[in-house]
Amino acid sequence: MASVEFQKVTKSFGTFNAVQGIDLSIGDGEFVCLLGPSGCGKTTSLRMIAGLESPTSGKILIGGDDVTNLHPKDRQISMVFQDYALYPHMNLADNIAYPLKVRGEPVDKRHARAKEVADVLKIGDLMNRLPAQISGGQQQRTSLARALVYPSRVYLFDEPLSNLDAKLRLEARGFLNHLQRDMGMTAVYVTHDQAEAMALATRIAVMDKGKIVQYAPPIEIYRRPATTFVANFVGNPPMNLVPAEGMIENGALQLRAHGLIVRDLPMSNGIAKALEASKTVTLGVRPEHLAIGTISDTNTISGKLFANENMGPESLVTFERNDGGRVTARIFTDDEISVGENVTFSFQPQHAHLFDAGGARIPLDNEQPLK
Repeated sequence: MASVEFQKVTKSFGTFNAVQGIDLSIGDGEFVCLLGPSGCGKTTSLRMIAGLESPTSGKILIGGDDVTNLHPKDRQISMVFQDYALYPHMNLADNIAYPLKVRGEPVDKRHARAKEVADVLKIGDLMNRLPAQISGGQQQRTSLARALVYPSRVYLFDEPLSNLDAKLRLEARGFLNHLQRDMGMTAVYVTHDQAEAMALATRIAVMDKGKIVQYAPPIEIYRRPATTFVANFVGNPPMNLVPAEGMIENGALQLRAHGLIVRDLPMSNGIAKALEASKTVTLGVRPEHLAIGTISDTNTISGKLFANENMGPESLVTFERNDGGRVTARIFTDDEISVGENVTFSFQPQHAHLFDAGGARIPLDNEQPLK
């Protein structure tokens, strides 16, 4: 296995800058997800690692070697595509063994290796079938087996689970998680599905408009989003973001907005600086940290019920503030709330996030590392 490094990498298509001078360091044996919406540059970045696209500027290193201008076949990488890209006229044995065939391995040796990998992936008894004769999950495993049949320094995944139904996707995700840790492979995985990224990655690079806006372990991405974009993109439902007027009274922070009362959030030097620059800040609270009713007369959000979605073990309750903004809470009770009813939710101060006028997270003083 090997490390991967981007050094000021840019990729332009005419006047459109798909990737804008990114730096990225992926350690040997890491599983890194490139996460972001369509058009953010994640697939272009993956294709540059593979050599299917050439950077407009900057360097790409694999295992410390500059591969920026190296042909794909000389990079010793394997790639799993979104559509699996299996040859329909070949059986599974020949599909899996194809990378060995192009490298001139003898038939008996490549078929033995293909069967070995297929057995690990639980498709060894399907080797004589054509791709059209197996399920989508089995096709996904066949594509993965083909990537694993030849030892590679880096394994690349381009949304490999997007064509599977929900149940198969969950199974395949767990399998990939186990396989990566068992093999210790260096993997770069592109997805727009934040649940996949959270479940699989050792670190996530969240991308927006060709730039990396946060690169950190999943727990940090979720609990300490660097920007309002990350806060709004990661989480299902995403973090609630409420613009508010901030002020300091008697050394304490107060926030005011329609249907919002906040009086006892912890102060920090970052908050003081943010309020010097602008009176407006954004309060962020995850849906699971909102509770029905009031813990005290502070840190509450009120409004009228807009929708109540019963999901079985939980309900997603969306209410509308007086200014038209909506807030969603995840609750774990069977309390009935009628549409149009006035509701109040409260939250503990340690679960609040603050962002400055530019959308950047405001850190608290002496924050402890996340475990």
